[in-house]
Amino acid sequence: MKKAPHNNYLTLLLMTCMALFSTTVFSQDAQLSKAQLVGWIESLSNWGRWGAEDEKGTLNLITPETRKAAATLVESGISVSMAHDTLVEEALDNFSPYEHEMSAVGGGRSPWAMDRFGVSFHGYAHSHLDAVCHRFHEGKMYNGFADTEVTSEGCNKLDITVAEDGIFGRGVLMDIPRLKGVDWLEPGTPIMPEDLLAWERESGVTLRSGDIVLIRTGRWARRAALGPWNVAEISAGLHASAVALLHERDVALVGSDVAADVFPSQVEGYTHPVHVLLLIALGTPIFDNLDLEDVATEAANQNRWEFLFTAAPLRIPGGTGSPLNPIATF
Repeated sequence: MKKAPHNNYLTLLLMTCMALFSTTVFSQDAQLSKAQLVGWIESLSNWGRWGAEDEKGTLNLITPETRKAAATLVESGISVSMAHDTLVEEALDNFSPYEHEMSAVGGGRSPWAMDRFGVSFHGYAHSHLDAVCHRFHEGKMYNGFADTEVTSEGCNKLDITVAEDGIFGRGVLMDIPRLKGVDWLEPGTPIMPEDLLAWERESGVTLRSGDIVLIRTGRWARRAALGPWNVAEISAGLHASAVALLHERDVALVGSDVAADVFPSQVEGYTHPVHVLLLIALGTPIFDNLDLEDVATEAANQNRWEFLFTAAPLRIPGGTGSPLNPIATF
């Protein structure tokens, strides 16, 4: 029988509705109260751990020793970018496209080609690193700094320049769709601590102090196949309960191919509980919207889920974060 023409829009709408339904039938273990999250903010806190004036947070866990150990991971010398191409067209997941304007072009009197870039990089489209000053909770930031430290001039504390020397450490890819035998996680799927533990067993790589942990949901693979959707409303991501394991393992940074949190969050009163726990309680910067498709392919080809991770945020005093291009070197 001849098949009817495929309608990507209707397929996407149907799959989104199914994913929305699936988030309502997860076990009650995934549903958390506001009180539970507030308890974790206190019990997982790194406030004062490195001194009352500390602004580096878990970046303190990247040391000369962890850097030297990470350097020994380079074997094949193959490098893979973990940034997505800049998105210049407005879409359901990109409300603030990159601006790219050519200010000098060929065929004119100028012998130079020049251009200008502009971007509001926070959100759900552009690969970037969140500085710890990106989020407040009840008037406070990491280590008890007041939210009044952030003014129209920028962040006076906890800005992106705390990472001005770059990030150099062991990257660990946790490919959760591969663990579950699918191309991508359906939107709304929470990644639980038991999923991270299962990946450790599957990959043979146990998280340790100073690691940069990268969580693949398959967001970009799904987008390529089915088109963009509003990931701010529904997307796979870490459940808040998974942060306790990351804290126990003393990881330095966390990243994903969306914005870390599962949406809806499944936590009463909080849209971004993972951001709250990581940025405010732990002092852990977050990589958002990385593209982990190519690195997942290379990792599978080599059957190696650890590699040298390097990234260099822009040195922007007062900045709440930075666009960047992280690199995995095997």
